[in-house]
Amino acid sequence: MKFCKKYQAYMEEQEKKLPGVGFKKLKKILKKCRRDYNSQNDVQAVLDHQPCPHHCAVCDGTFFPSLLKEMSAVVGCFNERAQKLLELHLASGLRKYFFWFTGKLRGNHVGLIQEGKDLVTYALINAIAVRKILKKYDKVHDSKQGQAFKSQAQSMHIEILQSPWLCELMAFHINLRETKVKSRKSTSVLFNACSLTFSDGKPSLTCELFDSVKLDIDLTCSICLDTVFDPVALTCGHIFCFMCACSSASVTIVDGLKFAEPKEKCPLCREAGVYEGGVHLEELSILLSRSCREYWEERLQTERVERVRQAKEHWELQCRAFMG
Repeated sequence: MKFCKKYQAYMEEQEKKLPGVGFKKLKKILKKCRRDYNSQNDVQAVLDHQPCPHHCAVCDGTFFPSLLKEMSAVVGCFNERAQKLLELHLASGLRKYFFWFTGKLRGNHVGLIQEGKDLVTYALINAIAVRKILKKYDKVHDSKQGQAFKSQAQSMHIEILQSPWLCELMAFHINLRETKVKSRKSTSVLFNACSLTFSDGKPSLTCELFDSVKLDIDLTCSICLDTVFDPVALTCGHIFCFMCACSSASVTIVDGLKFAEPKEKCPLCREAGVYEGGVHLEELSILLSRSCREYWEERLQTERVERVRQAKEHWELQCRAFMG
């Protein structure tokens, strides 16, 4: 089955109507663009199947705005649902009772796990749809505008593979994979497995989907060059140790990343203003603490000393400022 039909079938099978990429509609736009261009040229051009020009008013005025809107809707929906799901799972004490009282915990535990798997599948299949339609655009136009658009989408933070909640859901799935869950047929076909793998001692999250698509998320902090500890994802999608991120943003761990200046840049991509919206990856932290127990204990002891030192300095400065 071709991807377009497979994608349409997947979206139609969803119990709740979710935003998606208008794959079929976008393909029609590209097909019409090529047909209109060829009809305006001589017979030889038609026989040679010359591509549409690099900058096409039809495509650039319809194709990209439409895709941009759809990608934004998909990412917004995914982030919102993933965040709510993980809040329910990580809730404890009075917070968990509050969720139960307000009706948010009516679903059983198995249902939460299944929803997590479904959300990962939803994210990855839409990422594939975007990749394929942009590849089709570049083929029709014999250009690299599709790749340029992808870079633009990443800078706008509407590339779903950048979402920190995708990493969290993958870790969530691995943490609970021992629980037997009865999956729907469509999910079992599309979604194979998430796993934590180690290569030369370096960990990474891996997720496989149909069509030989594989997603790898490197879990090595590019600042300390070690496995991320107390991981945090910046809005650009890059993952660092919380303490390393604070150091890079020139803030103390007491103040946190919310106090970072907008001018501070990501150490990897050099994008500014990515610290304030950073997300603590709690599920990933749980996964790594279980998988790297010795390393985790060692880092815990080391960072505890540093946190105490920074906290002491912070409150000493506060006292001096208060006393004048």
